Amino acid sequence: MNDMVPVLNRVREELAEKPDGVLEAVASAHGLSLQRVVECLPAGMGKRIAGAHFIDVMQDIAGWGDITFIVHTKDAIVEYEGPLPGGTVGHGFYNLKGGNGLSGHLRAGNCHAIVFLRRPFMGVETMSVQFFNADGEAMFKIFVGRDKERKLKADQVERFTALAAKFGSDGEA
Repeated sequence: MNDMVPVLNRVREELAEKPDGVLEAVASAHGLSLQRVVECLPAGMGKRIAGAHFIDVMQDIAGWGDITFIVHTKDAIVEYEGPLPGGTVGHGFYNLKGGNGLSGHLRAGNCHAIVFLRRPFMGVETMSVQFFNADGEAMFKIFVGRDKERKLKADQVERFTALAAKFGSDGEA
């Protein structure tokens, strides 16, 4: 772990200078998990809570209206814009009840940490809820939606802030 300190310090310096890059690219370049990179962002950008809150967080977000749901792997970036459907627990999954639009089965029990992240991305403010597994890799991310002027939706900003405040913090992200 001590041999990681210089790498983490370099990443912290890099993100302090340019916090709005593609975090997955930073993780890949330094051989780190995405969660480790998120934890290196400047103070105040993220709040981490336990993954045990997965279902409560997902059920709250299901009431936000149109969001952007992203799964980012080394091979694809898949985005869905629309409402997050509600879900139920069964057969070891959190089952999204989308019908039309987003649907699927999420392994809620694999969620180790949830980070409420507020940071610039390519010069534009973003707010996202990021779900991480035990390896520190992103399961998926949910971004606050934007209005017709491409500004963050004010009602969702309020919901994001309230949801982040609802749970005790495991610390800075």
